[in-house]
Amino acid sequence: EDVDIPSRRVLITGATGLLGRAVFKEFSENNWNTVGCGYRRAQPRFEHVNLLDSIAVHDIIHDFQPHVIVHCAAERRPDVVEGQPDAASQLNVAASANLAKEAAGVRAFLIYISTDYVFDGTSPPYKETDVPNPLNLYGKTKLEGEKAVLENNEDTAVLRIPVLYGEVERLEESAVTVMFDKVQFSNKSANMDHWQQRFPTNVKDVAAVCRQLAEKRMLDPSIKGTFHWSGNEQMTKYEMACAIADAFNLPSSHLRPITDSPVVGALRPKNAQLDCSKLEMLGIGQRTPFRAGIRESLWPFLVDKRWRQTVFH
Repeated sequence: EDVDIPSRRVLITGATGLLGRAVFKEFSENNWNTVGCGYRRAQPRFEHVNLLDSIAVHDIIHDFQPHVIVHCAAERRPDVVEGQPDAASQLNVAASANLAKEAAGVRAFLIYISTDYVFDGTSPPYKETDVPNPLNLYGKTKLEGEKAVLENNEDTAVLRIPVLYGEVERLEESAVTVMFDKVQFSNKSANMDHWQQRFPTNVKDVAAVCRQLAEKRMLDPSIKGTFHWSGNEQMTKYEMACAIADAFNLPSSHLRPITDSPVVGALRPKNAQLDCSKLEMLGIGQRTPFRAGIRESLWPFLVDKRWRQTVFH
């Protein structure tokens, strides 16, 4: 029997992470020959590749000859970056630059995942042409990564995205889902940030954008440069927590909105809303409503499933 092996090949870095898993799934379910690589959690499903090892990176790219590389791997926790600046710069900048060089060597289209934190949050919404001004080291390393990939490979798309959520393996995997326990355990009050304006974005939607961008690019070599994608529901963490409570019929009276700007940790932009009209005009995009997406993501972590079973199933 002839097995139809898809001719389109895509390599995904950080395939073990929250976004990488969704991207891997999206491509593999849409007739792409998909290889994912990871580091600590790679085996058995994904290739084990240390992105700081230039020989290993060269080998997997030259062996697989991908048409597209989606670079999801990064140190994306701002407070960790502040504490480990050298390690973060190695992964976010140096490894990205090297990956771009290797991608250019096999003429692969690289999609580099970046962040809304390249902006200072003072004059939203931000277009791709607006001048970045990151407030924290995380934003700075991702911006340096953007420049590095574009310098090393002109066939690159930079995709800036905001705070992500989706099907998590642990609640701590996302800054959105990590709030669930504070919402569920309503016996003690919980302070929630009500200052920073966020646009929570489902990883499934970002994955769809990556695939659509890749497929458009296969037909049109002018598809490259910087793009923005984001959910379009503006919420503070307090408002997200209330929406989560509402989605699961849980009380929210124990949640306390804190309207002062945070004093601990890395500086955060107040409102780094991304203007997504460039991708929308290309006919690219997908948005899952927050309540539907968060319910699907958090259902497995609901402590008291008994009487709520009737509500959703």
